[in-house]
Amino acid sequence: MISIKQIISWKTALFILMLLPMMLGLGYGLLYSFGVIGLLNTGFTTEHWSDVLLNFNFWKSLLFSFGIGLISVGISLVIALWMVVNWHHDLRKGKLSTLIYLPLAFPATVVGFFIFQSFSKTGFWSRLLYQTGVISEIEDFPSLVNDAYGIGIILASTFIITPFLSLILKGIFENEDVTRFQHIAKSLGASQRQVLVKITLPILLQKAKTSLLLFLIFVIGSYEIPLLLGRQNPKMITVAIVDKAQRFNLDDIPQAYAMAIVYVLFLLFLFFGFQRLAKLKTKAYA
Repeated sequence: MISIKQIISWKTALFILMLLPMMLGLGYGLLYSFGVIGLLNTGFTTEHWSDVLLNFNFWKSLLFSFGIGLISVGISLVIALWMVVNWHHDLRKGKLSTLIYLPLAFPATVVGFFIFQSFSKTGFWSRLLYQTGVISEIEDFPSLVNDAYGIGIILASTFIITPFLSLILKGIFENEDVTRFQHIAKSLGASQRQVLVKITLPILLQKAKTSLLLFLIFVIGSYEIPLLLGRQNPKMITVAIVDKAQRFNLDDIPQAYAMAIVYVLFLLFLFFGFQRLAKLKTKAYA
């Protein structure tokens, strides 16, 4: 008979086995960024790290990606919460329960092309507004694709993650039996707004906080959509790293590895910082 200790040891071994490729990759990148290995290595040096850490465009790309992620997840969260709170019966049965799965069938590249063809200056909406006389010239259509504010990236990211988030919140709503808590609160004299603010939203947000963090990391690390809908300055961080790694100048490759490691450290800081804040908040309510 297998004991609990054996099960735990197997789980630990499996976890280490899963982490091993990532750790080897990070180790290789770290050695490459310090010039210890590589095609043009000349020995240990911190020059590549200095170039990256003092590069304004790198930090601009990182913060730009973080901002795009926050806005995309924020918009998706508002839409998903509104759908679950107001249409939770329709999400369980009826046409909406089927239609919500439709966006999940589109890969990121397809969504990127769809947004580009719809919202570019030569896309569907600009031509429609021009033909109907709303704008006098096609060039008058606002820049929503390849723009400085990442609007196209936000639109595509929101389109992708909103259905996922809606299904997650729908599952939480049903599993936590939020409807029962709503009825109890109303029977005690709570208003509709009080039920929403004090009961529904806290339950949904508390249970979905880890999923929200993962969606944020997903948007920050996306590549296909920013490549299609972004611009050269500012770049999303993943596009900036890949561009640096794929240049013909071999001297840029160590910098690309240094950028990638800083990016991974940023995500780890984000993840563990979020977990720390969540624990402190839980203790405060205990």
